[in-house]
Amino acid sequence: MNFLEERILKDGVIKPNNVLKVDSFLNHQMDIELMDRIGEEFYNRFKDQKVTKVLTIEASGIAIACSVARYFKVPVVFAKKSKSINIDGEMYIAEVESFTHKNINKVIVSKKFISDTDKVLIIDDFLANGCAMQGLISITESAGAEVVGLGIAIEKGFQIGGKVLRNLGYHLESLAIVESMDPENHTVEFRETAVV
Repeated sequence: MNFLEERILKDGVIKPNNVLKVDSFLNHQMDIELMDRIGEEFYNRFKDQKVTKVLTIEASGIAIACSVARYFKVPVVFAKKSKSINIDGEMYIAEVESFTHKNINKVIVSKKFISDTDKVLIIDDFLANGCAMQGLISITESAGAEVVGLGIAIEKGFQIGGKVLRNLGYHLESLAIVESMDPENHTVEFRETAVV
């Protein structure tokens, strides 16, 4: 069992409808030492990919992406979920369905921040159905950039996202893959992966 799986078992809260709350340490209140370990682990897994940009989606992925980018010494770009007056120029746009919020967002990235010379590592906190990842992949590929990896803190292995992305040939690394959750018994089962 790795450090993130241990933390999920200790502080994660299982809710009905396949919801795993990790807001006390990962995506609302953040444990910075844990974030640093996550950043280092993703660096170790992707360090041979010559990453030039880390891409994520607002808001929960930003902190993890920043921790990862610090190790690579590259910028973080995050896709915004709505157009604001301070984004100018041409943009890449993708539609993304949120498993958590049960809605569809248009996400945007300014064309000046991703180019065809970039090698992009895409990072997010959760992977369920894979819609956010596919939106970020679409933006990256629209820019002519190369997706060199996908890094996920927590993958819901019982949902289709991970399988679809792996079958498409993407290098996907998840630090914790949840195979099943039982809210009545407060149990989480993890897929056996390489020990971190």
